[in-house]
Amino acid sequence: VTEDLIRRNAEHNDCVIFSLEELSLHQQEIERLEHIDKWCRDLKILYLQNNLIGKIENVSKLKKLEYLNLALNNIEKIENLEGCEELAKLDLTVNFIGELSSIKTLQHNIHLKELFLMGNPCASFDHYREFVVATLPQLKWLDGKEIEPSERIKALQDYSVIEPQIREQEKDHCLKRAKLKEEAQRKHQEEDKNEDKRSNAGFDGRWYTDINATLSSLESKDHLQAPDIEEHNTKKLDNSEDDLEFWNKPCLFTPESRLETLRHMEKQRKNQEKLSEKKKKVKPPRTLIAEDGKALNVNEPKIDFSLKDNEKQIILDLAVYRYMDTSLIDVDVQPTYVRVMIKGKPFQLVLPAEVKPDSSSAKRSQTTGHLVICMPKVGEVITGGQRAFKSMKTTSDRSREQTNTRSKHMEKLEVDPSKHSFPDVTNIVQEKKHTPRRRPEPKIIPSEEDPTFEDNPEVPPLI
Repeated sequence: VTEDLIRRNAEHNDCVIFSLEELSLHQQEIERLEHIDKWCRDLKILYLQNNLIGKIENVSKLKKLEYLNLALNNIEKIENLEGCEELAKLDLTVNFIGELSSIKTLQHNIHLKELFLMGNPCASFDHYREFVVATLPQLKWLDGKEIEPSERIKALQDYSVIEPQIREQEKDHCLKRAKLKEEAQRKHQEEDKNEDKRSNAGFDGRWYTDINATLSSLESKDHLQAPDIEEHNTKKLDNSEDDLEFWNKPCLFTPESRLETLRHMEKQRKNQEKLSEKKKKVKPPRTLIAEDGKALNVNEPKIDFSLKDNEKQIILDLAVYRYMDTSLIDVDVQPTYVRVMIKGKPFQLVLPAEVKPDSSSAKRSQTTGHLVICMPKVGEVITGGQRAFKSMKTTSDRSREQTNTRSKHMEKLEVDPSKHSFPDVTNIVQEKKHTPRRRPEPKIIPSEEDPTFEDNPEVPPLI
């Protein structure tokens, strides 16, 4: 039991553990109870079912504990619960309790009302229920069945006869458990020796002394691949055979068998992790240029794009993520294709015409974050397949050609007025010619010094 484990299971209390009132640690493969009585003093409900706990300990300081669930564990004896003063319900279903007399330690828990002992070896003892009812007078329910007053009176009357029988059955059970423990310990030691032999020997558990059978370091990698594959397949077959042998082997339901099953599952999981790590290979880089030198269309980032082909330029609009940093984008424009690296993933597109890389520009939209690449075209285009160059004609050249072709096909109409009898309508009414008004030229006043000047007294002077 670790502090991190308790905090992860205390989300309902904002991960605060000192004020926890309910804690669930079921199916966590816990083998020993520790630290709970120091970190969670205010616990009222504690779930510890389906673990590998072998002993009840470190819970005696939980004074407020009302419900303790220790079902499906490896507990063989009831102990260390005297300090749980408020304990009202105790669940010990499907454990390995054989010392039924250990329930006498629960006499100090005066508030204990419910007790579950079904699935334990002691539950198969003769007069099991009568002994428990007579030993714990505060109980109201045993194994989900209510205790009647008459049942309690009868159990108390027969207690002196029942107790010696229970003691005898306990002794028989303890002798059997001692033999099972010795056998499990001996088996565990043999397995450890076999593991040591396998680790010291070759990959298949056998020793090799033939020096000529070893591979020389000068052999190529192709020759080394075959033994690796055979070794991998052999290991896989050995693991599968061992797994089938383990699960098909009959065994007793004991704490040792549960621990052995856990160890086997951990071993299988580690083997699977090792195999998966070996299978993991470095992903080969994506091919951007084919062997014949032709660029390929690649969209590894899987982003949307649009391509506009005008007469003067090609515009590529990439729907780059709006909040992506521009430093994560690298643009490379080539005459026949454009490549954009987005967070290390390539986007490459073959262009329909040849462009000028030096005159190209790349900008990001301030509203959408899209990357817009403008690539002006050159005077020649490259067709797919054979590289045949075709000169591009400007719009002015095309218009001139169109006017020349039209002028060649036009038929001019010539009209001779002498060959027709109808009068000329244009000469019936003569239009007055509009003459522009001229400004009067200023009169030049001769000066008196002019020799041609004549002073006429009858002419009034100019004002």
